[in-house]
Amino acid sequence: MLSITPKAREMLDSFAEQSEQEQLSLRVEIVGRGLKGFQYDLQFVGADGGAQDDYINEVDGITVRIAARSAQYLDGSTLDFKETLMGGGFSFDNPNPLWVDELSQKVADIINNEVNPAVASHGGVVELVGVDDNKAIIAFGGGCQGCGMADVTLKQGVEVMIKEKIPEIIEVIDSTDHAAGTNPFY
Repeated sequence: MLSITPKAREMLDSFAEQSEQEQLSLRVEIVGRGLKGFQYDLQFVGADGGAQDDYINEVDGITVRIAARSAQYLDGSTLDFKETLMGGGFSFDNPNPLWVDELSQKVADIINNEVNPAVASHGGVVELVGVDDNKAIIAFGGGCQGCGMADVTLKQGVEVMIKEKIPEIIEVIDSTDHAAGTNPFY
């Protein structure tokens, strides 16, 4: 499913050694999608960390927990660590498309082509997190994160646009942490 390069393994071992916890697992989750591809969250978790539905694998002697919703998008991927003049960081070589199912791709197209141009005038952006059981899960960003009108934008704008074009979608759910950020309205 997921492979780890020797350099990435070396860096993971280095970070794990700094932890006071025993029995660490590497948890990998796709948390968004952007113009440059997937956005990932990597973290070490203890024995009780992660989610119940995580896929748990041994990869080169490391216990890797992969978020259930991310598993199909990580198949065949390689985790690497690349060093640059500015430092270094983990990166993925991921051959998978941003969306593997037709319904998610339709919703992403509506968001990119119709919703985002509408919210851009307010400095906002909407990202599709995923589609589960015909419910589109979105996240607001930019000027929409923490905006007092986010619920109105969701119910009277985003949800209407998506459901009008894609009747299979029964609900649009906002997964944004509106209290986070440097200057939230909430």
